[in-house]
Amino acid sequence: MKQGKIIKQISNDYTVKADKLYTCKARGKFRNMNLTPLVGDEVIINEENYIIDILPRKNELYRPSISNIDEAIIITSLKKPDFSSNLLDKFLTIIEYNNIKPIIIFTKYDLLTEDEKIEIKKYIDYYKKIGYEIYMNTEIDKIKKIFKNKVSVFTGQTGAGKSTLLNKLNKDLNLKTDEISEALNRGKHTTRHTELLEIEGGLVADTPGFSALEFTGMTKADIRDNFTEFNLYRDKCNFRDCIHIHENKCEVKAKVEDGTILKSRYENYIKFVK
Repeated sequence: MKQGKIIKQISNDYTVKADKLYTCKARGKFRNMNLTPLVGDEVIINEENYIIDILPRKNELYRPSISNIDEAIIITSLKKPDFSSNLLDKFLTIIEYNNIKPIIIFTKYDLLTEDEKIEIKKYIDYYKKIGYEIYMNTEIDKIKKIFKNKVSVFTGQTGAGKSTLLNKLNKDLNLKTDEISEALNRGKHTTRHTELLEIEGGLVADTPGFSALEFTGMTKADIRDNFTEFNLYRDKCNFRDCIHIHENKCEVKAKVEDGTILKSRYENYIKFVK
């Protein structure tokens, strides 16, 4: 018996990385348990190359189908397509909710005018202030260090530059930068599968990222609780279960008024809750 990690699934075949690579099948018992092995799972395999146990997951996603993700790299364009604070905040909220660390990488900074650079600096400074890790896509040496011993997924709007960045990180990938939706599928149009590729000492999911980013399963309170900076002020709100919209004596609304909380963040929060 050996413990390993599922790094690829094609149909009913699972590639498990332990002391070497094993092609395994899953025991039928998982169907009865309504449990499907996922890429990213830590599993126990037996001598006949059957997966006999799936160890507890710290998180899981089904679009893409992957588990035990450490970090989500949010590729965020500043121009063509234009920067969308709404989309970035949506990514951040859902990723935080799934117990995954978000890392923001901004692209196309060089296309901004001087006035636009001044405006975008306010956003960058704010997201850094509330604790998010941020890089420019030109900082390749710094970016390479974030993958070590981590399982990462890439996400972000179409055309933001995910494939371009991945090609810079690993020239062997040779991704088509004009076909974002194919991302890391490398021309395998007949088989849609999830695979973990080794990049800079870590594993990166070969999917285009989250294909459907919705607040599925989240309550209004879940959305509130994953706007991390709101939690600093909640104790001072008049109501313990304050949603920070219609309530009186709300400290979060006061912090928006005095500029401590970025106005666009609060406006996006209201849209998400509604």
